[in-house]
Amino acid sequence: MKDKIQVEVAYATPAKQTILCLHVAQGTTLFQAAELSGIVNEFPEIVLEDVKMGLFGKAVRSPKEEVLREMDRVEIYRALTIDPMVARANRAAKAAEKASAAKAADKAAAKDAQKSAD
Repeated sequence: MKDKIQVEVAYATPAKQTILCLHVAQGTTLFQAAELSGIVNEFPEIVLEDVKMGLFGKAVRSPKEEVLREMDRVEIYRALTIDPMVARANRAAKAAEKASAAKAADKAAAKDAQKSAD
């Protein structure tokens, strides 16, 4: 039985994405892998004690207790800059505004076409 497993540690900002591949001892937790990866050297803004972590897009409640398996990818999540519900409402309002402007433009074009026909 192997005593080391291969895992990845990933972190991304809007400007940069990094995935570090490393070999760790079996029984290593998410938190330990993040520490061992040295990712904080590349992204000093990361405070491992405070950030949320997950495996393949699924948040893990206890990164210090969750043991990794071969080929797991530890993801370190950034804090949200805007509430997802507010972001959705903003997108919906922008789409409604765009649709309204398009409708007004179509109406004006139809009016101009009618004047030309007369």
